Amino acid sequence: MSNMKYADVYKQSISEPEIFWGKAAEAISWTKKWDKVLDDSNKPFYRWFAGGELNTCYNALDYHVEKGRKDQTAVIYDSPVTDTVRKITYGELLDEVSRFAGALSAIGIKKGDTVIIYMPMIPEALTAVLACARIGAVHSVVFGGFAPNELAIRIDDARPKVMVSASCGIEGKKTIAYKPLLDEAIKLAAHKPEKCVIFQRPQVPADLQPGRDLDWNAFVKDAKPAACVPVAATDPLYILYTSGTTGKPKGVVRDNGGHAVALKWSMKNIYDVKPGEVFWAASDVGWVVGHSYIIYAPLLYGCTTIVYEGKPVGTPDPGAFWRVISQHGVSVLFTAPTAFRAIKKEDPQGDYLKKYDIRCLKYLFLAGERLDTDTYHWAGDILKISVVDHWWQTETGWPIAANCMGIEPLPIKAGSPTKPVPGYHVQILDMDGDPLPNGQEGSVVIKLPLPPGCLPTLWQDDKRYLEYVNERPGYYVTGDGGRFDTDGYLFIMGRIDDVINVAGHRLSTGSMEEIVSRHKDVAECAVLGADDQLKGQVPVGFVVLKAGVDRKPEEIIAELVKMVRNELGALACFKEAAVVKALPKTRSGKILRSTMRKIVDGKDYVVPSTIDDPAVLGLIAQSAKTIGYGKK
Repeated sequence: MSNMKYADVYKQSISEPEIFWGKAAEAISWTKKWDKVLDDSNKPFYRWFAGGELNTCYNALDYHVEKGRKDQTAVIYDSPVTDTVRKITYGELLDEVSRFAGALSAIGIKKGDTVIIYMPMIPEALTAVLACARIGAVHSVVFGGFAPNELAIRIDDARPKVMVSASCGIEGKKTIAYKPLLDEAIKLAAHKPEKCVIFQRPQVPADLQPGRDLDWNAFVKDAKPAACVPVAATDPLYILYTSGTTGKPKGVVRDNGGHAVALKWSMKNIYDVKPGEVFWAASDVGWVVGHSYIIYAPLLYGCTTIVYEGKPVGTPDPGAFWRVISQHGVSVLFTAPTAFRAIKKEDPQGDYLKKYDIRCLKYLFLAGERLDTDTYHWAGDILKISVVDHWWQTETGWPIAANCMGIEPLPIKAGSPTKPVPGYHVQILDMDGDPLPNGQEGSVVIKLPLPPGCLPTLWQDDKRYLEYVNERPGYYVTGDGGRFDTDGYLFIMGRIDDVINVAGHRLSTGSMEEIVSRHKDVAECAVLGADDQLKGQVPVGFVVLKAGVDRKPEEIIAELVKMVRNELGALACFKEAAVVKALPKTRSGKILRSTMRKIVDGKDYVVPSTIDDPAVLGLIAQSAKTIGYGKK
C-alpha cells in the first residue's frame, strides 16, 4: 500500500497530467522513448506518448520471461463445462504466441492489418490476441456465438484479412457450433476474409472449406516463431465494437502506448495486487473487461490470470466461484453484480460458500452495471472482505471511478463507486452545460483530455467520435446521470435516458430500483418509464424473487409500492409491477432496459444480438399485458 494519500495523487494527476503519466510510463519497456507525453496539437483528438515506440506483447510476455518469470503460471484455464484445468507458464505462453504470430506472418499478415477473433473462453483466444499484438496487427474480438448478421457488420467495418475461430463454444449445458455462424456471416458480408483459422474442439468438430479454412494445429505446426514488431504508441492495438444507438456498432479503438501504461498502473493502484498473485476477472474475452482484465492488465503486471469457461451457477452449482477461488488461490475477483445476484438467488444463505476455504481472497470488485445496495451488503456479509463497486465503460477501457485500494482505501458508501480514479476529471453538468454543486443530479462528464488508455477515436470514423465530445465542448459525455455527494463521492444513477418525466417531475428509475432491490424477497429488478397519456411517463417494475420465496406476488408488490412511496413520495407514481422468472440480459449480464421499455410501450423491437435468452422477452411481454401494458 502506498504512503501517498488519494487526494494528493488525484490532484497531481489533474493539475500535472504530463508529469504524472510520464512517471507511470517508466514501468513500461519502450523501444523508443516518446517525444511528448501529451500531444494536444489536434484537439479534441488528444494522443498520449507521441513519438514513442513499444510492443504490447513484449511487455506482457517476453519482458517477464527475461526477468525470471518463465516458469510462473501466466494462465489458468478452468473449464467446468469440459472438466478441464490447464496451467500455462509465461515461457509456454510466449512459445505458443510466437509460433501463432509466425504462422500469421507466413500467410501475409503484417503491421496494420486487421484480424477478427471469434472465440469461446479458451486459452487459444488469448494466444490469438497476443499474437496479433506481437506483429502489430489490429485485433477485433467478437463475442463467440454472436449472430451471423452482427458478425457480418463487423467484418464489413473492420475488413479483416483473416478470421480466427473455434469449432464450437459451450454455454452451460449447450454446445454452440461456431463454424455455421461464421460461414453465414462471411456469406452475408460484402468484404471476404482471405483465410479462416479454426481451432477444432472435440465437442463439435467443424467441416473446413478447402483453400480458405486452415486447421489451427496444422497452421502452427511448422511455423517459425515471430519476433516482436515495434509499433508507435499511437498505433491501434485493437478495435472493440460496442452497440450504438443506431444500427451500426461503434468500433472503439485502443492505442498501444497509453493502454499499456494505464492498465499496468491500474493493477497496483486500483486493485492492489502484486506480480505473481492470481487475479480473476470472471468475464468473457469478447467484452472490454475481458480485454483489459483477463488478458492485458494481469499479464502486463506479471500476475496469473484465469480463463474460466463456466457460469456463476449451474456449472455445476452456486459454489462454482468459491471452488475456483479456493482451488487456484485467487487474490482478487472482479465480476459483474449480475453474477452475484445469480448466486444470491440460488443460495441466499451462502451455504455453498461453507464448503470452501477462500481466505486467499482480499477483494471483490464489481462493475458492468449499477450495483444495488442489497447485493453489495449480501456479498460483504458472506465474504467478510471489502466489496468495491467501480464504474467504467467500453470506451474508457479501465475504471473511471473506484476505491483505489492500492493508493488509500477510503470508507465505502453503498451505492457509490467512491471517487474518480486519478486521471479522470469528472464533473456534473446541468442541461445548459454549467457545473452543478455537490448534491445535485445532472449529466456525468469527463473534462478533456481523457487519461491514457481511453478511446482516442472510433475505427475510421472520427466524425462519429465527435458525438462524444461535441455535445459539451471540452468534455467527454458519458451518457450517464449522477451526482457528487457533499463528501465528493460519485453516485451514478444510470443512463440519462433512464430519467423519466412524471407529470413534470424528473425522476431517476435507478433510485427506484435501489429501493425495490432492498426488499428481502427480491433477487433483482428493473424499473422503466412507460408512456402514459395523463402523466407523460410512469414507472413500471419487473422483479425476480429469491429462490424459495413462496408468498403471493401481489403482497410483495404492495410492499414495494409502499417502500417507494415512503422514500420518494407519492409523486414517484410507482404503482405497477410484475413478478417475473427472469430479466432479459446481454451475455455479459446487462439488463436490456431499452428493449423492455419498447415492450412495455407496445412498440416494435428487434431482438438484440447480445441477448442471453430470447425466450425471456416473451415472458416480459406476457407480464406487461397482465398489468395493462404492451401490445393488447
